[in-house]
Amino acid sequence: MIRKLAGCVREYKRASILTPIFVTMEVVMEVVIPLLMAKLIDWGIDQGDMAMIVKIGLILVLATIISLAFGVLSGKYAAVASAGFAKNLRKDMYARVQGFSFSNIDRFSTSSIVTRLTTDVTNVQNAFQMIIRVAVRAPVMLIFSLGMAFSVNPSLSLIFLAAIPMLGIGLYLVATHAHPIFERVFKTYDRLNTVVQENLRGIRVVKSYVREDHERAKFGGVSESIYQDFSRAEKLLALNSPLMQFSMYACMLLISWFGARLIVGSSMTTGELMSLISYATQILSSLMMLSMVFVMITISRASAERIVEILNEESDLKDSEQPVGPVKDGSIVFRDVSFGYQGKNGQLCLEHINLTIPAGSTVGIIGGTGSAKTTLVQLIPRLYDATCGSVFVGGEDVRRYELHTLRNAVSMVLQKNELFSGTIKENLRWGREDATDEELVQACRVAQADEFIRSFPNGYDTYIEQGGANVSGGQKQRLCIARALLKRPKILILDDSTSAVDTATDAKIRQAFREQLPDTTKLIIAQRISSIQDADLILVMDGGRIQQMGTHDELMEHSEVYREVYTSQMKGGDEDDA
Repeated sequence: MIRKLAGCVREYKRASILTPIFVTMEVVMEVVIPLLMAKLIDWGIDQGDMAMIVKIGLILVLATIISLAFGVLSGKYAAVASAGFAKNLRKDMYARVQGFSFSNIDRFSTSSIVTRLTTDVTNVQNAFQMIIRVAVRAPVMLIFSLGMAFSVNPSLSLIFLAAIPMLGIGLYLVATHAHPIFERVFKTYDRLNTVVQENLRGIRVVKSYVREDHERAKFGGVSESIYQDFSRAEKLLALNSPLMQFSMYACMLLISWFGARLIVGSSMTTGELMSLISYATQILSSLMMLSMVFVMITISRASAERIVEILNEESDLKDSEQPVGPVKDGSIVFRDVSFGYQGKNGQLCLEHINLTIPAGSTVGIIGGTGSAKTTLVQLIPRLYDATCGSVFVGGEDVRRYELHTLRNAVSMVLQKNELFSGTIKENLRWGREDATDEELVQACRVAQADEFIRSFPNGYDTYIEQGGANVSGGQKQRLCIARALLKRPKILILDDSTSAVDTATDAKIRQAFREQLPDTTKLIIAQRISSIQDADLILVMDGGRIQQMGTHDELMEHSEVYREVYTSQMKGGDEDDA
């Protein structure tokens, strides 16, 4: 885990190395200062030597300035190193997520990934800063101060050695009991983010059903769980403070008691006692800093483990070691394909699919909810890999193509496709970055989107809010279709992507497809039979199998299910949908 995280330091190694160097130099100067104070008292003040007072005083001022300079430099480089480390962590995690297959993403919830990219990275960033600064400062100060204390008075310095084991045992017990609680807390954070995301995404539904109280109660329950766990963990960590305070005051009292007796017996000077008390403060403060480091590491350890889970996750989809060239055409073949989201050990949602689709043909897919229509088409661009059997595109097994090559040849429009913040032009150019304005307009005409775009005051420069909040469902679907067309795909998949479009516009879109995309293979998943009635081939799916296939006329004659659906829609269901 540490090696994986350390790999994210990269260009900030210099700052990460300079920070502990400057910290060490700062500590050296801080340790020298009490010794100079002792000399000032014993050689200057007690002897009444003004020249010595001025000389040692100037050295003290210089040492203080140098210590301050090293402290500023260590703080500066620690901030640069930790912020850069966090930036690289987020960058690497985000890049890894972009390479995930759908099955990888299924293993991590969206809210969990967001929490890992934000809260967890912040925790690790804070821990990293403490490690390169405080975790260096504390042991260096402890060692140097102990050495100086023993050089002043070895017998009194033994008091510190008695306190260190007691503190070490206490810190270990606190850390081991607090870590499992923090692991549980961050998982609860994932649940909290899920609640917030669901609420914001479905806020219209919440308000229309007047469920605000229910949502507040749900959020409050998760939030209360986090509060209870954090309180329990913080109570454990709070034991550090009284433990440290007890040790510090006990050591100070013992040093003062025995030191005063030694001064009375002329075995020790006042300056030596003052320096020893200063070293006692430094030793105990370094122990206090170590306890803070332990606390931060305890909190961040759970976060680090969650981050490394993302960084270690390997995509289920691998490019072929000897990939084939570009996709030749839009022909599709399913050869005894079965698929389950949990692999061979899970329940199969597609079973023994055998299907041949010539290039340029139009295929309609219809079936009830849960019949695996979407799952079927997701195997074509390798959003998932078939559990058994093979899928061929352009005469080649899809696993032989580079993912980039295959997916550039396939455009997929979902029922709930996403628009991103930016202008309409910027959203359309997701299909092809170098598309000209004329090509944008042509794609929008085919998708029946040009007319409503021109009705906006800013036309194609109209700004789209996050998620397409300022356009209607039908407008959003048509923009997504236009975006897909700009790729000039060999295969176009429409997954119920005209459900929010009226039947007249739907018919115009299909007519434009026939005229403008004769060589593109078109797969249309639809609930309305009118959307696929003219297809070259219609698949009727049920329970993960192709129950029957054929043209509209053939299915009307041979498929009772298809005939019932058609009859019910022709009686008025289609008009209701419109």
